Amino acid sequence: MHALPGLISDRVELLSLELQRAGQVLAQVVALIVAAAILAVTAWLALWGGVMVALINAGLHWAAASLIVLVINLGACWWAVARVRALAPLLHLPATRRHLTLSRPSTASKPSPPDEQIEPTEATEHLAAASARAR
Repeated sequence: MHALPGLISDRVELLSLELQRAGQVLAQVVALIVAAAILAVTAWLALWGGVMVALINAGLHWAAASLIVLVINLGACWWAVARVRALAPLLHLPATRRHLTLSRPSTASKPSPPDEQIEPTEATEHLAAASARAR
């Protein structure tokens, strides 16, 4: 029983040291991600610069080559934004919210869409009403 405080303090100290190390590692990871993003953008610009030079050397006017590169990049941008918009609703954890939110008694058999979820105060009132009816 006397060893319990020592065990707790050892574990708290270990947690403190690991959190300190995790903070340092997180700072390094963020710095490396920023460096990688800068290098990737530089490579992307060099790639499209090379494509432009190749198109111009193939006899295309520089404006037409620029337009082709612009259209391709805008198409890729549009696709990425559309994909993000399609994935964004999943960040709201819809299945978890459905399972953790009390549903209305009449619609208990089927899950309700996220915009029809009952607020926590309403859920408490519905639960109290349902338990009163059960009595």
